[in-house]
Amino acid sequence: MRSAALPGWLYVLFLTLLATATDEFIIAGVLPVVADDLEVSVSAAGQLVTAFAVVYAVAAPTLSVLIERFPKRTVMVTGLVLFVLANVAAAVAPDYWFLMAARIGAALCAAVVAAAVFATAAAGAPEGAQGQYLGVVTAGMTAALFSGVPLGSWLGGTFGWRATFWLIAGVGAFAVVGMLVTVPAVPGGEPAPLRERMAPLRNRAVLRLVAVTFLAASGGLMFYTYLGAYAAEVAGGSYGLLSFLLFLVGITGLAGALFSGRAADAWGPQRSLRCVLAGHAVALALATGLVFSGIGSRVALAAVIACWAIFAWALIPPVQGSILAAAGPASGMTALSLNISGLYLGTGVAGAAGGAVIGTYGAAYVPLAAAVLMTLSFLLAPPASVQEAVEVDVADEGGAVGHRKGTLPGDGAETRRPIPAAE
Repeated sequence: MRSAALPGWLYVLFLTLLATATDEFIIAGVLPVVADDLEVSVSAAGQLVTAFAVVYAVAAPTLSVLIERFPKRTVMVTGLVLFVLANVAAAVAPDYWFLMAARIGAALCAAVVAAAVFATAAAGAPEGAQGQYLGVVTAGMTAALFSGVPLGSWLGGTFGWRATFWLIAGVGAFAVVGMLVTVPAVPGGEPAPLRERMAPLRNRAVLRLVAVTFLAASGGLMFYTYLGAYAAEVAGGSYGLLSFLLFLVGITGLAGALFSGRAADAWGPQRSLRCVLAGHAVALALATGLVFSGIGSRVALAAVIACWAIFAWALIPPVQGSILAAAGPASGMTALSLNISGLYLGTGVAGAAGGAVIGTYGAAYVPLAAAVLMTLSFLLAPPASVQEAVEVDVADEGGAVGHRKGTLPGDGAETRRPIPAAE
């Protein structure tokens, strides 16, 4: 039986996360130019990336608690319009501090938009396809690594760093139009006291999954951050080799995100999450073995990197599905944003911890340290729930395969509610 075609609004959400993810890292490729133009040091210019990540991580759960009750499309459109304006402000920034303020504003908006995007994708998915829908929008973040960021860096080097922010503003504006035309209306949560809206912050199951995400991001992104140094240890460094490996990571990571979404639908989010974490730990162990083997083969290096990238970018669909199941529909957006915060905090720790490992032991030990963190993440991940265990495929009398689906853990009812078509 052929699966139904994905709706156009899902690709609009893909484009939205492509824009917000690109905005975080795009300036990294033009830092020397920014520093020279604004008359600051390169290290000071680098804080424009750090500030975006930190503000994003802190703002995601905080703001989501406040806006949980508003319709998701209203949140996304408003947040994305402000995101576009923040990038326009960055493009015309007269000095460093003006640019810093614009970056902080863009991070605040991106944090809110991303949480609403994941919540909308989950709510709008038909029965049995939530993981697939989450996988598609997650792929927007992955695609930023090998399309948006390199394109923006090239654009900045050719036309000046301000052109990178004009690019993001343009993509964001296009996504706003697409949202208004195609994205279905998803109602906000029921009015509730602040204490109830903050329930995910006290939900042990949610917090456990956020910790899983934090450890997995710390390990996986540590390896990604220092991929160039690792590749040089294995097969000698060159710009061409690193460029190829980054492209390979993007392509295989995109495939991993899409595949894991389908796997979450077929196996359940918690079971597929444990498979992803286990595969990721094994891939990092293979990377550790390769660097100490002395083989020095670029083919072997590419094979290990491709294997690692599949699992590295397969994390988000099953962990977000598990988060939604644990939190329930009333506070799903807040729980998702809390998980995004864990992801970004893990990103920050990855760079610092990886730098400490290199400074103390050398780049060869980065995958080993990452594998330890990934193993801890796997051990912390909850086992497949009873509800997932009873979701089994059954054959009807005609031989066709159906799907028996129970409620998700942490919720007294189905996490998805029917939503109307685009208005």
